[in-house]
Amino acid sequence: MSALTWFLAAYNKWHETELERWLSDNDIPYPTPADRKNLEILIQKNWDNYAISPYRNWDTDKLSSYLKAKGVETKTGAEENKDSLVSQVQGLWYETEDKAQQAWTEMKDWILDTWTESTLKSFADKHGIPGYTVPQPRKRDTLLQQVRNNYEKVAKKAGETASYPGDWLYETWSESDLKEWLDTHGFPAPQPATRDELIAAVRRNSRLAYLKSQEKMDAASARTNAAYGTLTDKIIDAWSDSQLKEFCDKNGITVPQGTKANQLRALVRKHRAEILGDTVSGSAASTFGAATSKAGNQYAKATNDVSLAAQEAFDQAIQHWSDTRLKAYLDARGVPVPQASKTDELRALVRRNSHKAASGYNAWTWDDLSYENLKNYLANSGDAAAKKVGESASATREDLVKAAQDAYASASSAGGDSYASATSYLAQATQSAKDNIFDTWSESELKAYLDSYGLGSTLNELKAEARKQSTYFKYGTSGPVDTAFAKIGESVKGAYQWVMSQLGAGATEAKKKAKNEL
Repeated sequence: MSALTWFLAAYNKWHETELERWLSDNDIPYPTPADRKNLEILIQKNWDNYAISPYRNWDTDKLSSYLKAKGVETKTGAEENKDSLVSQVQGLWYETEDKAQQAWTEMKDWILDTWTESTLKSFADKHGIPGYTVPQPRKRDTLLQQVRNNYEKVAKKAGETASYPGDWLYETWSESDLKEWLDTHGFPAPQPATRDELIAAVRRNSRLAYLKSQEKMDAASARTNAAYGTLTDKIIDAWSDSQLKEFCDKNGITVPQGTKANQLRALVRKHRAEILGDTVSGSAASTFGAATSKAGNQYAKATNDVSLAAQEAFDQAIQHWSDTRLKAYLDARGVPVPQASKTDELRALVRRNSHKAASGYNAWTWDDLSYENLKNYLANSGDAAAKKVGESASATREDLVKAAQDAYASASSAGGDSYASATSYLAQATQSAKDNIFDTWSESELKAYLDSYGLGSTLNELKAEARKQSTYFKYGTSGPVDTAFAKIGESVKGAYQWVMSQLGAGATEAKKKAKNEL
């Protein structure tokens, strides 16, 4: 795919005011008034040098400084011309051109990442975005995820554009916040500057700031891995209390008051295991261990880390499920449910079977079919009792589901044509509903359905939540990529997004290590 194709995909979604805003932010003059076509042509001429490869506009000193920071010594004077420096920087740039092109199609995925917890909280408070009380260090991650999830909703409510956002995004920032951001990320603030000019400077430099922060994170990950990778049990046992406490302090390990030496050693070992991925309960940060693994193992390791986040997200979801829903999950997988099981016991049994997808078609397959699908099946099921329920004008969706389940159970027991007809109908109905499941449901039907999952919200949120819970119910944590977690994505939990952003952490070091070991 060409750079132009990617660019068109990005700016075709932009409002005319966004085109003008981008040109203005980058100090590119444009005629006023100007029609959209002229604006697009002007942006196309400048896109690569400003959005994709901004280093092309750097002077030789800045290019040389970048290369030096990357460990590349450059020649002085006329021996090293600008074209040569640009070529070297291109080879060591933060991201490929294709990745940069794609990033501009969804600014909400990265423009918020360099915000402080304070600015994220102010934005959330201003726009009524609910926050969560969560343990450190994920408080900021969860807050960031919530703000990102509500980004487009806030813009729409304010009647603003979101693809290349206007000043609305920084409405809660003070001028000192804007200046502090520029200073923190190494960008000179315009002098003197109006508030609009400060916002333009922050917005213009946000992509580069994000890339720099990602690079720092990768470097920190490698250092953390190195610190733990050389930490043997013998070293831990030989350390004094003060050395153990110093190590904990440097590596962000919280030490409770009055912790004894043996407890300190156990604490250090626990964190070492989590960081290096030596335990099943290792956190998502175990991707850092890739720096000491062969490059060939990186994919498998990353997959394990995503699975951990998926399991955590699934565990959080089922905390709200009713006993009926928990039993149904097990029933749909043929897992025996002990008599008089308590809620906690049911939940534990569901967790143990989270890797199992619902087996083929069963009575619970009717659970998320539409009102129309259910009535059609009952009318053609050949079951007199089911047909009567389907023809009843007062039948609720719950009545239809129960009738369909009973009819299916009867057909399943009887086998033959009745069972073949039922499974054939299910196959057609589930296929047709695959892309628009829940879209035809009324708000009352969605709320009733989500009652068994312990959830409820506005109509659009109900639809999204219903899709998510239905996916968990059908696939557990082992769903196919195109139907399970790929579709749940950012809405699952801040941890999932965090894991996805970390999958490449340490990959470069891993490759170097593997090369040295070959």
